[in-house]
Amino acid sequence: MYGYYPMFYDPTYILVLIGIVITLLASSRVKSTYGKYAKVRSRSGLTGADAAQRILRASGIYDVRIERVAGQLTDHYDPRRRVLSLSEPVYGGSNIAAIGVAAHECGHAIQDQKEYVPLKLRGILVPVANFGSTLAWPMIILGIIVGGLESLITIGIFLFSFAVLFQIVTLPVEFNASKRAVLMLSQTGILYEEELNKTKKVLNAAALTYVAGAATAILQLLRLLLLFGGRNRD
Repeated sequence: MYGYYPMFYDPTYILVLIGIVITLLASSRVKSTYGKYAKVRSRSGLTGADAAQRILRASGIYDVRIERVAGQLTDHYDPRRRVLSLSEPVYGGSNIAAIGVAAHECGHAIQDQKEYVPLKLRGILVPVANFGSTLAWPMIILGIIVGGLESLITIGIFLFSFAVLFQIVTLPVEFNASKRAVLMLSQTGILYEEELNKTKKVLNAAALTYVAGAATAILQLLRLLLLFGGRNRD
């Protein structure tokens, strides 16, 4: 039977607190950095949508539609629909932060065009990760309720590991997209050198949110293994 810590005493909560702190710091960093450089107008005067269009054309991509979506920092690329969605501040913003974010999403479109393996792997993992994250905790809780049923708890942890794997695979995808974005912004002349340095700060701050997400998921998995990984028999 799985061993449990005494009621109201769970030292593994420190892992949860570490994850929360990492997430809050990353979120604060990206918001402050984006807000700072959203006030810096690009010398080209191009909007995020203009920059995205130019980058896609320069990359030989003509079948990706650019659309405006509500919200802030809700930008994403959908490889299934071949749609690059830009949030309202990015779509119409002519600042270096907006251009940087738009270029990053174009980086994903370029990955799709070049059949970048980590992007394809992440796409395969999406339904599996969603399924795992949805059922993991219900399985674990049910296993505890019925008296620490090992099989259900083990299945729950196994399912949760798919969500962790998705977060890990996401890291090279996002870092590579930013790398491609900076390269295209430079090659197309959309941003000048001093502007590129500022845009890199925006993209680096955004990347921290993915690092935080992966770290938090790993810490949560570690906590589950510490809580239920040992089989202390009565």
